[in-house]
Amino acid sequence: MVDIATRVYNHKWKIDPIVRSLIDTDFYKLLMCQSVFRNKPDTHVTFSLINRSTHIPLATLVDEGELREQLDHIRSLSLSRGESTWMRGNTFYGKRQMFRPDFMDWFENLSLPPYHLERKGDQYELTFEGAWPEVMLWEIPALAVLMELRSRAVLNDMGRFELQVLYARAMTRVWEKIEALRDIPNLSIADFGTRRRHSYLWQDWCVQAMREGLGENFTGTSNCLIAKNREVEAIGTNAHELPMVYSALANSDAELAKAPYEVLSDWHEEHDGNLRIILPDTYGTEGFLKNAPDWLAGWTGIRVDSGDPAAAAEIAIRWWRERGEDPTEKRVIFSDGLDVAKIAELQAQFDGRVKVSFGWGTLLTNDFRGFVPNDTLAPFSLVCKAVSANGRPTVKLSDNPNKAMGPAKEIERYKAVFGVGAQDRQEVVV
Repeated sequence: MVDIATRVYNHKWKIDPIVRSLIDTDFYKLLMCQSVFRNKPDTHVTFSLINRSTHIPLATLVDEGELREQLDHIRSLSLSRGESTWMRGNTFYGKRQMFRPDFMDWFENLSLPPYHLERKGDQYELTFEGAWPEVMLWEIPALAVLMELRSRAVLNDMGRFELQVLYARAMTRVWEKIEALRDIPNLSIADFGTRRRHSYLWQDWCVQAMREGLGENFTGTSNCLIAKNREVEAIGTNAHELPMVYSALANSDAELAKAPYEVLSDWHEEHDGNLRIILPDTYGTEGFLKNAPDWLAGWTGIRVDSGDPAAAAEIAIRWWRERGEDPTEKRVIFSDGLDVAKIAELQAQFDGRVKVSFGWGTLLTNDFRGFVPNDTLAPFSLVCKAVSANGRPTVKLSDNPNKAMGPAKEIERYKAVFGVGAQDRQEVVV
């Protein structure tokens, strides 16, 4: 097992670039990339870093030269032969050749496109612009770099013994969480913690701990590189990016209203009926389900990623019943701001009513709260989102208005088109 504290103490070693592979990313990102490659390859997009936790002065903490060095390193990466073989030959969700030969030919020859980095006060403006299939692959690595550079900045002045004690305490915390999760009956949980992890080495350790501590109740990781190296399942489906961009491309309000369903129609065709998990909250869960075509009710389940998770699950259960479906045969995946207490609460509330799963993110792979003075290692909310498509702004409404994004005028237009009324604001933890 890697001595993480010693590696952190010697981070000047080139052995530890923050992102070490193009598949050091979330599985859903590669699945979406293949879909975009097939359906919208010529769409021109801009992605931008957004620090929701504005009290974290990233440009003050993170050296610009070091940030550029890490981003330039990512641009030098290409798919290795072993990584290509894993993608081409592995079985994912029971399906061989999940990734088509034409997509793999393209991916094997890909280098990520240029970035634009500029300091604005105590924050960085980091943007990526170009063809959608290429630019979208910057999202996860960019987040991982900023999160880990911030961690390194905080840890930089700590001595060898301080670091050993810090990581011993963090390991103990993770293991205590795992021990608490063992007491939850019928638990099904995966690691979703790549995008806001403390570091790659730490996420890798957490996955090993989950596998040993939870056995078959641990279903896999969203991180493709760790899944490959540790021989666990790669887990993931799709994200808000698809409906956000499809919607921005709509030429009328009528087309806009149909765009989220066009996404899932393309997705269904792409995967021959596999990976049929709906993410309904981009423009409001209740309205999305109310206006959904009947064929969507036959899909496997939904992922809940904003707002009140229990309320969203109840809405889905009612919707399935109204459409003549049996909710006990459907899966609800909870994935927003989870920690042990919330996981236990949701499992108790919905076990037996639906098939319950959890995608555990930041508070698995980056819970160093309370371990250093002024809590400067606490996780924070950093995202990298598509902000425009073919020159038009993207919009996200979410079930939590604190997660909404886009120009104010366009937000109001989208609310009218999708019938989104008053919403309850909830604190964005991570």
